[in-house]
Amino acid sequence: MKGFTIPLLIAAILGLSAYWLWGTPSNFDFKKNNLKLGLDLIGGAQLIFEAQPTETVPEIKQEVMDGLLKVIETRINASGTSEANVQQVGSKRILVEIPGVDPELVKRRLLKTAKLEFKELDLKNKANNKQEVWISTGVTGADLKRASTSPEDGGNNWTILFELKEKGAEKFGILTERLAKNQLPLGIFLDDKLISAPRVNSQIKQSGQITGDFTLETAKDLAVQLNAGALPVPINLISERTVGATLGQDSINKSLKAAIIGFIIVAIFMIAIYKLPGFLATLALLAYTLISLGLFTRGITLTLAGIAGFILSIGMAVDANVLIFERIKEELKQGKSVFSSVEEGFKKAFPSIFDSNLNTLIVCVILGFLGTGLVKGFAITLAIGVLISFFSAIVITHELMKVFLLMPIFRKAFWYGVKEERVSYNK
Repeated sequence: MKGFTIPLLIAAILGLSAYWLWGTPSNFDFKKNNLKLGLDLIGGAQLIFEAQPTETVPEIKQEVMDGLLKVIETRINASGTSEANVQQVGSKRILVEIPGVDPELVKRRLLKTAKLEFKELDLKNKANNKQEVWISTGVTGADLKRASTSPEDGGNNWTILFELKEKGAEKFGILTERLAKNQLPLGIFLDDKLISAPRVNSQIKQSGQITGDFTLETAKDLAVQLNAGALPVPINLISERTVGATLGQDSINKSLKAAIIGFIIVAIFMIAIYKLPGFLATLALLAYTLISLGLFTRGITLTLAGIAGFILSIGMAVDANVLIFERIKEELKQGKSVFSSVEEGFKKAFPSIFDSNLNTLIVCVILGFLGTGLVKGFAITLAIGVLISFFSAIVITHELMKVFLLMPIFRKAFWYGVKEERVSYNK
């Protein structure tokens, strides 16, 4: 039983990976499993925005970009798009990848600055019969706690209901009390444009409403924008790329076909050259595939480049096995026992395998930190593949060979691709 402890542990890991990936066999569906597909596979849009300087913000600094990223992410999440990728590209551009949703909705909610401000009339200018001038009251969208939509009587027009934070409510209460005494209007400005100027009849403290010619769609957009906060600077859409779901499904089908063909070719080569170890390496490769896909369900978005990295790692997964099996064959040809040759093969090949995988991981880390979008997806899946292939070669294949060596029939050099019989069959 002692010799089967680690294989049983490996079987438990494989079972957990299968559960992560498929749930239960009865509801298996590749399209509906737990894999999160990226923009290029499920369809959607890739948008690139550029921050625009203003009179008040003449230079786009990093703190401005940090503010933009935060507001854009909040607006996208409020639109029901949890799998979007938002990241800075260069000094003043932001890349937004939106899988599986209508890009027009997201564009509409992102492009508007949504700077809300409450203003009052400058009474001195009004007394001199000059043109109406609105002046700031100090109450802005930053004082909002939350905003929501509500239909007006008849249901054709919609209003924005808002609730203020504690300090904002205090300022708003003092302001509306002063305006109510003189029956003066309160100017509601959105992006420096007057959208409503209701006359204040009584003091308003904690909450209020914004009226205007709002449809349900525009009211929802404004509520999302106000809840997310105003953009620190305006942004322009400079690039847009749309990927259809049909193209994405075609990419999945071709990638799956390439993976199957690659796996079969690798399996045939390994079994033909190394016989029993090659067969066990193929089983380990199946385990590697299952564990990798299971890990991909843990919050990793799988892109087309990521699938390419995964398919590439299938070939790399047996690279370590080739080094080990060649060492085993050399030990057998020197007249050593099968038990001794197997242990020496794994021991002597380990340094080369470790160094090779470490170098690949270093490249993956560099690509992951410095790359963007598809390059980062490639780096992540390749890194996962390298780590799991290392585990499958050093642990899974080794333990499977130990199990088979318990059976006398598999202690012959023939099963390891060596024709010479100059070996000892004792432990």
